[in-house]
Amino acid sequence: MKFLPAVWFASFLLALFFISHTPPTLNGCSSPREVRAATFSIVACDPESGEFGVAVQSKFPNVRPVVPWAEADVGAIATQSLANTSYGPKGLVLLKNGASAEEALRILIENDSLRDERQVGIVDSRGRTASWTGRNCFEWAGGCAGGSWGGKGEIVTGRGFTAQGNILVGRETIQAMARVFTETKGILGDRLVAALVAGGKAGGDRRGEESAALLVVKKGAGYEGMDNYIDISIYDHPRPLEELERVYRLHKLYFFKSDPKNLVAVTPDLCREMQTIMEDRGFYKGEVNGIYDAATRKSLTDFMYWENYDIRVRTDSLIDTEVLVDIRKNYAEWKSHH
Repeated sequence: MKFLPAVWFASFLLALFFISHTPPTLNGCSSPREVRAATFSIVACDPESGEFGVAVQSKFPNVRPVVPWAEADVGAIATQSLANTSYGPKGLVLLKNGASAEEALRILIENDSLRDERQVGIVDSRGRTASWTGRNCFEWAGGCAGGSWGGKGEIVTGRGFTAQGNILVGRETIQAMARVFTETKGILGDRLVAALVAGGKAGGDRRGEESAALLVVKKGAGYEGMDNYIDISIYDHPRPLEELERVYRLHKLYFFKSDPKNLVAVTPDLCREMQTIMEDRGFYKGEVNGIYDAATRKSLTDFMYWENYDIRVRTDSLIDTEVLVDIRKNYAEWKSHH
């Protein structure tokens, strides 16, 4: 081991103490923190944006509190198969105290008597990744860290992302995830969802589908400064990947800021359309004349807050076309029932 500064070394020793002092299992059985979350997942970072995230799908209900873990500026972890959920918080402590993804992974599994039942993927703050698939994970099981492959009983390391799964139809699930994540453009959430969907289409969990989750963190990037930039859970659904895509689109609409390319001027015709919609919905009591005056602007602001477009409310004479599309869709549905 290379020489470590005293402060770093002291912090690392504290982290090791924390990791090693785990309550024992009862009567040889798994502790309540251990659940069989056979699944496939991808853990990744975006070095340019500073985002870390996990996308996961499983034939297991409510996978969100079990598999994905992440902390802004620190890293992200997926713990699955016979999942030891303590790997999440303990692994993040190790990363926060300077351990690499590989070092954190080796420490987590070193004293775990059930390590051959575990599957884990980790990315650290420098984009280094590591994945472990235990020898007893149900076939097909394995992982790919940044293009490097590992089977059961192996730690594999790489950079940028790590994809892993167990009880899969075959290796092609992880191959599709790795390829699509690498080829897809856009923000980290877009790439994670695309990769997960590709994994499902390539075979996925051979038992079928049930739940899915997407967690992306970035310091202060979420609603009102939260670090959880994207946090979506599909608890139980016959097609959880399709539902994840749908809910992710909603999340971007309601919680992402407007893309400047999507802003258009409120023309008289557009103003008249908004006045008509707001009049029908009870938010505007003035004349429907196409004049975007203070009263119309105030009504539109109130209406947009009512419809939960908080992040995209504007004080100028522009409006977001993505919001417009949603307003029109919701209005058409409302009209069909009134």
